[in-house]
Amino acid sequence: MSKNQHVTPHPDGGWQVKGAGNSRATVRTDTQYDAIAIGREIARNQHSELVIHGTDGRIRVKDSYGNDPFPPKG
Repeated sequence: MSKNQHVTPHPDGGWQVKGAGNSRATVRTDTQYDAIAIGREIARNQHSELVIHGTDGRIRVKDSYGNDPFPPKG
């Protein structure tokens, strides 16, 4: 199973992309925009979900790039 990728503020400043359950960041960037772009690419490659957090740490957006277990009809 692929790990979801989380874009969160880095404790020392900037932003980080971190796989779910990982203790260390995969990558650290200066801007949230850059972290989202990198996290999106990783999530696409791993067929997982990208979870974008705000500056307060709360989840803002979730984007799925995997095989959804219950895809919507339509």
